[in-house]
Amino acid sequence: MIQVLVVEDSRITRDAIESQIAKSERYVLYASIENAANAEIACLRGSVDLILMDVCTADEESGLKAAAKIKQYNPKIKIIIMTSMPEHSFIQKAKACGCNGFWYKEYGSTALMEVCDRVMNGEFVYPEDAPVIRIGYSNSAEFTSRELDIIRELAQGRKYEEIAADLDITLNTVKYHIKNILQKTGYQNTLQLVAEVVEKRLILPKY
Repeated sequence: MIQVLVVEDSRITRDAIESQIAKSERYVLYASIENAANAEIACLRGSVDLILMDVCTADEESGLKAAAKIKQYNPKIKIIIMTSMPEHSFIQKAKACGCNGFWYKEYGSTALMEVCDRVMNGEFVYPEDAPVIRIGYSNSAEFTSRELDIIRELAQGRKYEEIAADLDITLNTVKYHIKNILQKTGYQNTLQLVAEVVEKRLILPKY
C-alpha cells in the first residue's frame, strides 16, 4: 500500500481527501496535518511514499517551501501540490522544487486520485497553465511575464526604483510597463491594481 501524508489546513477538504484515500485499494493514510512546517518531521518519523501538499497552510506556512526541503533530502518521495488559488507563479515554483504533480481543487476536471495514480506510475502531472481571472478590463492571460513580475513587486510594496534594481531594468522601463498595465486594466493607479490582484489571489506575495 502507498503511504500518503496529507498536508491541508481546511478541515472540510482534509476530510474529503481522507475519505477518498480510505475508499482506495491502493493508498493508505499515513498522517494528516495542517501545517506544512511539520511535513518534514512527519516524513522522518516513518515511511511516506506520497505527499498531498496544500500551498497555503496553517500559520501561513508555505507548502512549496516545505516541498523543496523534503525533495532535497528525499527526492524519492512523490509530492503533489494542491491549491484553490489562481496565483500565476505556483505551477512554476512547484516544478522548480521538483514536485511530481499539481492539482487545482476548484478548477479543471481531473480528479485528485487520478492525478495520484498517474504520479505514482511515474508521470509528471501538471495543468497547462494557471486559471484565467478577470483583472479590471483585462484578464490574467493578457499580462506578459515581465508585467506579472512588476505586479508582484508592487504587491510587495516596492518603489519604482527598487523594482528597477530588483529586475535589473531601467526606471523608465518600469514606468513604461506600469503605464501599459494600467491601460490594460483601466485602473487609475497602482493601489487599485494591487488591491484587485491580491483580493483575487493572482498574486500572493507570502508564498
